Amino acid sequence: MTAVAVLAALAGSPGLAQAQQPTTGRPLSATDDNGLPPGWRLGGEGAERELVWRTPEPVPMGDARVEFRTGDRLLGLPTPSKDGRTFRLDLGEASTARLTDLQVLAAGRRLDAAASESNRDSLAPAQPPAALPPGAVDPGKPGSYRTVTGEYDLDPVKLPGFDVPVEMRAEVVAPKDATGSRPLALFLHGRHPTCYKPGGTEDDWTGDWPCQADMKAIPSHQGYLRDQQLLASQGYVTVSISANGINSQDWTAEDGGAQARSSLVRQHLARWADWASHPATAPGVVRNAPKADLSRVLLVGHSRGGEGVNRAAMDSLYPPPAAQDGYRGPVRWKVRGTVLIGPTIFGQNPVADVPSVTILPGCDGDVSDLQGEVYVDGTRGVSRGTALHSAVYMIGANHNYFNSEWTPGQAEAPSWDDFWEDEEQPDPVCSAGTATRLTADQQHKAGATYIAAAARLFVGGDDRVRPLLDGSGRRAPSADPARVLTHAVGARRGAGFLPDGQIEVTGARLCSAIDPDPAVACLDPETAGSSPHFAWWETGRESGRRAVALKWSAPGTAARVTPAEPLSLAGSKDLALRVFVPPNTTGTKLDVAVTDASGRRVELGRVEVDGLPGSDRTASYWAREVRVPLTAATRAGLDLKHVKSLELTPRSRSGQAWLMDAWGWAPGTPAVKVAALPRVDVGRLTVEEGDSGTRTYHVPVDISGHGSGQVRVYVLDPDTGLGTDKLVTVRPGSNAIDVPVEVKGDTRFSYDVQHDVLVKAVRNAVVGAHRGGVTTQNDDPEPVITLTPVADRVTEGETLAWRMSLSEPADVEIWQPVRVLPVTEGAELSTKDVDPQWLLDYAGDVPDPERPLSQANLWVWMGIPAGSTGIDFEVPTIKDQVAEPTESMRLALTDYDAEPLPDRPVLTGTVLDAP
Repeated sequence: MTAVAVLAALAGSPGLAQAQQPTTGRPLSATDDNGLPPGWRLGGEGAERELVWRTPEPVPMGDARVEFRTGDRLLGLPTPSKDGRTFRLDLGEASTARLTDLQVLAAGRRLDAAASESNRDSLAPAQPPAALPPGAVDPGKPGSYRTVTGEYDLDPVKLPGFDVPVEMRAEVVAPKDATGSRPLALFLHGRHPTCYKPGGTEDDWTGDWPCQADMKAIPSHQGYLRDQQLLASQGYVTVSISANGINSQDWTAEDGGAQARSSLVRQHLARWADWASHPATAPGVVRNAPKADLSRVLLVGHSRGGEGVNRAAMDSLYPPPAAQDGYRGPVRWKVRGTVLIGPTIFGQNPVADVPSVTILPGCDGDVSDLQGEVYVDGTRGVSRGTALHSAVYMIGANHNYFNSEWTPGQAEAPSWDDFWEDEEQPDPVCSAGTATRLTADQQHKAGATYIAAAARLFVGGDDRVRPLLDGSGRRAPSADPARVLTHAVGARRGAGFLPDGQIEVTGARLCSAIDPDPAVACLDPETAGSSPHFAWWETGRESGRRAVALKWSAPGTAARVTPAEPLSLAGSKDLALRVFVPPNTTGTKLDVAVTDASGRRVELGRVEVDGLPGSDRTASYWAREVRVPLTAATRAGLDLKHVKSLELTPRSRSGQAWLMDAWGWAPGTPAVKVAALPRVDVGRLTVEEGDSGTRTYHVPVDISGHGSGQVRVYVLDPDTGLGTDKLVTVRPGSNAIDVPVEVKGDTRFSYDVQHDVLVKAVRNAVVGAHRGGVTTQNDDPEPVITLTPVADRVTEGETLAWRMSLSEPADVEIWQPVRVLPVTEGAELSTKDVDPQWLLDYAGDVPDPERPLSQANLWVWMGIPAGSTGIDFEVPTIKDQVAEPTESMRLALTDYDAEPLPDRPVLTGTVLDAP
């Protein structure tokens, strides 16, 4: 019996325990080689039992969520302590299936173990790619306006689900002496410590709010001043808002604080709308700035702030349920676009009809899986497809240095490089001083440049800047020496070959982004490094999220992609493909051909794809956009209105490649017309199990908005954590998503059971709160455990035994530790007086050298099976030929720290020498 099985039982439900039907108790030694890993323990009592992990060094407060996992399954999201070293998970929230290994992860990165060394040398030293040609314009150049800077601090606001009001503080930078109304750019920082002690150490920070008397607020909202100054010099009014009050409390929110951040953003926008209508009521810094044009708003969010502004854009178009929302007034603004910097996207719910630019930092050590790629990939096919969604991969950038208040040497509070350094094995891409790693100033300048590019395209309507963002292979010289690569979906891309839809693939493999089976998954879990395109969501297996995987050992075998119906490339200039190859590889050549419905086949041309600089610690399996002209198809008379299939034929000797999609492409940025869509929000219902009877509850789901659309609904099994999914058509006011949960009342102790439902938009729909369900709370007391002697005076060669009993049966396996203590008088049993196999099984120890039994680390967990009231703890002694005095051992029930329970007796077992 291993420790992970103990955790499974502790976290368990009646279903699991009954399915196993154990008949005897199962012991676990705390020192067993297969036991709890270093740093792990169990804590609490009864229904308050918890799984605890403690690390010697604090885990910096960041944006990725800390997760407890068992293998590839999520146990739950632990609560952090104030010191950043201890994380606790209520075992009622944990999975109930048998566990295999315990892990602590954040955005796919292991926190509880050193990075694997097996792949560290498998990738060649990285070199930056060659610089791209410059674009027609450079948005990183300062404009002609001088700037004015100031701050406002309004009364805090109360947000749903948070006990402490959230501050309404902001830094304003605006053009000076600018005439007329000016577009507004709003910045929202991410999750970071909230308070620090001036003059203290680098660990003197907390996540408290408000700050204690000897602490000072960390001004994270002032970390984008250089970005604000650049935009203000170009004529934008800018405001960067503080969200420390949310950062302090978002661990309690199921969505990680996305809805709260959206509410805060819209609270500020509402104030700016008021001030535009009534200038005299505005704070001084706003009165000194040009009037803000609320019909031209750009939202910029960093990390969790990125997910927050994405939700704010959604909520501005599709109002959330009033009970969840912290802003309920009219929408008097129009969001023209968003910029998302190293963002989280826990819900994987991008807004398809609001243009976006997502900056992916290649050396992100916080949101290290670069899940923000979903803001691009996740919009495909969801709505009209006219909004441009751009991914900007910035080689050598980390997560924190886009904010100067998170940057060592620039911040007033403790700060750090989030890409953790291994001094013994420097990373070939991201360690400081490598050819590919950017300095803090280089990174911040590049970030400001691409924020300004998004503003100039989305708000200013200058199509000349589009090639910097849409995969056209142009650079902004102001971002030099940063190497920045882009790809995009939307805008004037027409019909596409999408692996997510109904499609047939020959000569290659149609693979799944998320699947526990390596034969099905697009990227083998043992691969060095990872792919942003395949960032994990909240299910162990995900339907309808796919790519085409090519692998060849000789050139010439075509991979053919055939959609269910021919598609039209008419009106397109090129065929744009998003393809990636393994990091640090070069020169992968693919011939591209298409066939029309009549069978006419035309070769369009050859593309060459290089891999990104990457290591086992980077998410560098990222698609490059390559294009082939459609002129050959036009000359050959191909029917571009009815294209039946796409072929990719490798011309390199051997290799691998993955096709994400292919689209008809034409230059230009069309006007975006927002579709009227239904919105889905999942809530959570918490109920008590009761003492008798059976009641059926339904997961609360709100469907609002207009029209009809499709979402995929996942129902997670509380015993296994595995999900079943179904494609559902939703309409406002309907109960299309009806998930019943049956709760049986009883009077026997168990643990809380959480039934979870996840929802993701598929077509013509948006999803706000993506996760919810029904939580059934145990309302019965835990049985009292006692320890009594069965055979506590025996002759050597016989077995000592004690009975561990429950005052009444429970519906889950109850685990209780016992410990062998030193004797207080007389001779103590030694390690050679007991069965050596028993000693190995219970203590992970061996008899030699001989020593008192209490020194053999005998702290043993005993499991009383569900439905049973007791088990025996037995100590088999051995008979020897040595004359010995009477010997004894002492045994006690203990707490989870191995300390004897103060209200329970310590029992003694005596062994007599054999005659």
